[in-house]
Amino acid sequence: MNRRSISDYWACIGFKIFAPIVRIFPLRFSFFLARRLGNLIYYLDSRHRAIVYANIKTIFLGKFLPHQLNKLTKKFYQHLAQSLIEIFYIPVVDKNYLSKYIELQGLEHIKEAFKNGKGVILLSVHAGSWELSNIISANLGFSFSLFIRDQRHPRLNHLLNSYRLRQGCKIIQKGNQIRALIKALRNNEAVGMTADQGGKGGILVKFFGRNASMPSGAVRLALKYGASLIPVFYIRQNDPYIKVIIQPPFPLQRTQGLDANIRNNLQEIVHIFEQYILQYPQEYLWTYKVWKYSDEKNILILDDGKAGHTRQAEALANIIQDYFKDKDILTNINMVEVKFKNRFNQRLLALGSSLAGKYCSQGCLFCLRAALTKEVYNSLIASRPDVIISAGSSLASINYLLSRENLAKSIVIMQPSLLALEKFDLVIMPQHDRPPKRKNVVVTQGALNLISQEYLQKQTEELLRTTHGALRTMDFYIGLLIGGDSKKFHLDKDIILEVIRQMKSVGEKYSADILVTTSRRTCLEVEDLVKREFKDYPRCKLLVIANEENPPFTVGGILGLSKIIVTSPESISMISEAVNSKKYVIVFEVPGLSKKHQRFLKQSTGSKHLYLTEAADLSKKFSELLTNRPEIKSFQDNLLVREAISRIL
Repeated sequence: MNRRSISDYWACIGFKIFAPIVRIFPLRFSFFLARRLGNLIYYLDSRHRAIVYANIKTIFLGKFLPHQLNKLTKKFYQHLAQSLIEIFYIPVVDKNYLSKYIELQGLEHIKEAFKNGKGVILLSVHAGSWELSNIISANLGFSFSLFIRDQRHPRLNHLLNSYRLRQGCKIIQKGNQIRALIKALRNNEAVGMTADQGGKGGILVKFFGRNASMPSGAVRLALKYGASLIPVFYIRQNDPYIKVIIQPPFPLQRTQGLDANIRNNLQEIVHIFEQYILQYPQEYLWTYKVWKYSDEKNILILDDGKAGHTRQAEALANIIQDYFKDKDILTNINMVEVKFKNRFNQRLLALGSSLAGKYCSQGCLFCLRAALTKEVYNSLIASRPDVIISAGSSLASINYLLSRENLAKSIVIMQPSLLALEKFDLVIMPQHDRPPKRKNVVVTQGALNLISQEYLQKQTEELLRTTHGALRTMDFYIGLLIGGDSKKFHLDKDIILEVIRQMKSVGEKYSADILVTTSRRTCLEVEDLVKREFKDYPRCKLLVIANEENPPFTVGGILGLSKIIVTSPESISMISEAVNSKKYVIVFEVPGLSKKHQRFLKQSTGSKHLYLTEAADLSKKFSELLTNRPEIKSFQDNLLVREAISRIL
């Protein structure tokens, strides 16, 4: 006996024991206890509660605050418990019960539909008291069959079916009794079917603005056999009192091909149910992942304003987007620049999130509201991402809390501060950070980046276009990428001067032209030096001072055009981009680098991805490379990350 069989067995036994006991109490008192039971389930069932909350948030996106969504979630559990308790009363439901507690609105629509003579499909969604709704339909004075799928708990399912049959409800099971379903319609009988929870075999239609899988069987049958299709919705008004809203027969469209007609009609029917669910969200069964089979996904990038981190996050988003594209899934990428109110709140948030449980922040987010600026907070709570990306340690806590809020996949790049690695679905850490061995940790050689041959070609074309013929793809170019200072690193002016002299020497020796760009971190004295040395130098065909003018295609264009790239050593992101351009990369040494940067350069030099040399030896290194022509190697980080992505999405 497996675990599911055991739970099925005990659920069936418990049902038989507790049903008679519950029926001893007055009906209103039982429903009062059911609300209390709902509150208890709300607190204990954290996994399904998280799904319910995330689903409700999707339909009210940007309209309700987290604590308001929490109240709706709790109310849902109260109604769910009442529907469960109501099942205990099904064996004793009679016409007196139905006349006292059930209000029918639009019953005449069913009677009118039978005049068509081709059967009636009562179409509903999993809302209200779905089990009692079948009994109600079976007691309206006409033959009624319920179309159901096999359940995972056969014993409990058999018990429920016995209740249904006892009350006059016929059972038609999905998969092996389709002929019985068609026969019922041809005999002008009524059949109960659902228009939601389509699973893998459903059709994707918009459900609250986002594609969800819905079953097409009811619409298909109505189109093929001419049956009347009547939408029905059940609303619990006050404990046992239920209102049944019966719509007029749905006017089926038959203006296009069969597939288009099925999809268009199903979409319109779903819109009808959307209106009721919006008014009574607590009635709908939100415990399953409504948009699991959607062909639309949202990616949220949390941006800390650091260019290197931003580029890595964008590169990861592109990898995920390509992965979804191969599965015919459209992706929307949204980036939010995160701003904290102050440094103290930022550190407090990091500490608090490190102690937070898996779902404890969902529906609260007080910590985010306290730590972030109002504009950023409002933007984040109004989003409903499927994947959240952050780079650097400062945003890891926000990534974790938002991923729990939205049940999204959380992916962080680099060490996530105080938070345990196990809190995230995927952690991408470079080798030089000495990452631990974990199932959810991917170790990269360098920094993720956007560099690909397609990317370089586009950037090169843009650079060529803006230079109006001054640059040509057939010429021999060498690129010089000059970074800048950080808190503990200073780019020495004398070393830069020596680099420039060596570059000019190489240019003259090999008839090579030079393409130069600085970064926004380049200090003023180095910028002045670069301008003075290269402004009127005839072999310098491109000079970009980033703090004066910084076209977005500059670095990509230089990487695309150059045969050899020379870079300063302080930016791992910049060096990784150069390596992935599949060109020879020479990095000149500057003292004062952190141990992390030194490890990266040592590892990459050892693997022959780049060549580290003193500034005074640049010309010599050029000669070695052009003479020996060693194999050019690029990092394979994107492939490693792609494989890891496929395991979690």
